[in-house]
Amino acid sequence: MKHFLLPGIFVLAAGISAWSQPASKRPPIIDMHLHALPYTGQGPYPVTIGAPYRDWSALDPKQGGGMGYMKQLLGSSSMCATCLTSAPSDDVLRNQTISLLDKYNIIGVTSGPMEYVRRWQQQAPDRIIPGVLFTIGDPALTPDSMRHFFQTGAVKVFGEISTQYQGIALSDSVMEPYLKLAEEFDIPLSVHIGTGPPGVAYFGTPKYRARLHSAFTAEEAMIKHPTLRVAIAHAGWPLLDDLLATLYTHPQAYVDLGVICYVLPRKEFHSYLKRIMESGFGKRVMFGSDQMVWPAAIEVGIKAIEEAPFLTEAEKRDIFYNNAARFLRLDPTVTQKYQKR
Repeated sequence: MKHFLLPGIFVLAAGISAWSQPASKRPPIIDMHLHALPYTGQGPYPVTIGAPYRDWSALDPKQGGGMGYMKQLLGSSSMCATCLTSAPSDDVLRNQTISLLDKYNIIGVTSGPMEYVRRWQQQAPDRIIPGVLFTIGDPALTPDSMRHFFQTGAVKVFGEISTQYQGIALSDSVMEPYLKLAEEFDIPLSVHIGTGPPGVAYFGTPKYRARLHSAFTAEEAMIKHPTLRVAIAHAGWPLLDDLLATLYTHPQAYVDLGVICYVLPRKEFHSYLKRIMESGFGKRVMFGSDQMVWPAAIEVGIKAIEEAPFLTEAEKRDIFYNNAARFLRLDPTVTQKYQKR
C-alpha cells in the first residue's frame, strides 16, 4: 500500500519528525481541489465571482453574445448574492491562500502549472500535496513528462484533469497512455466532471458540452483500469442520478465538492449534498474548495459544510478529512501530526 509522505512533515529515512509548526487548535481538513494559478488565471484583474450566485441570468445573443455574458458573470455583481474579487497579484494570491491553509489547518491537493505548484510547495511544504492541471496537448505534459513526474514524486495526484473543457472525457482513447501511467504508479486521479462557468461554450472553450457533466463518462476508464482511484470533481453537478449510479457501480469512485460548495445557491448545494448522503455515499464525499484566484472561497466552502443542518459532526469530519485521507492513503503519521491537540 502506497502512502503519501509530505515534504516538511517528517524525514522517512531517519524516522525523525521534522514538524516545526505549532500544534493547531483546529481539526485538520484536506482540500482535495486547490489551485496554484497566476492571479490572471481567470481573466485580467479584477475578476468577480458569486459566493454564492443568486441566479443564472439569461443570455440575449444580441447583447454582446458569449463575451457579454462572461462580463456579466465575472465582471459585475449583477448575478451575485455575495461577491468575491480576485487577488491583485501572484504574491497576494499565494500568501493569502497559504495563510488560510494555516488558519484552518488545511492540507491542499494543489494543481496548476507545474512551476506555480512548485513555488507554492516550496513556501508551504507541509500544506501542499502536488497535483497537475492537465489538458491534452500541453507540450509540458507528454506521457514521458508525466512518467517523470510520477516517478520523482513531483506529482502525487493526477489532476485536476480538465479535459472536459476540450470536449474530452476520461474514457476517451486519447487518455489511455496517461491512465496506464497512473495505474502503473498507483497515482490517484481527480477529473473535472460537472460544472464549469455557465455559458462557457460561448466564450473561450467551444468544445465544452453539457453531456460531459455525467459521471457515466468515467465509467469505461474505471472498468478498463480497475485499480485506479478516481475522484469526480464537482460531484458531477447537476446530473445527480448519473453520479449516484456511478458511485453505486464503482466503489473506488469518490467525489469532491469543488466549486459547487461556494458558487451554487446554498439551498441547491445543500439539496444536492443531502441526496448524496441519504443515498449512502457519505464515506466517499470529500471537501474541495476549487480555490482559483479568490482565496476567500475556501472559507465560504468550509462554512457551507459546517452549516449544513442535515450533517452530523461525524459526517462533517468524514467530508473534511477522513474520506480524503483514506482515498489518498495518507500515512497515519501525517494524520497524527495534524490532529487537534
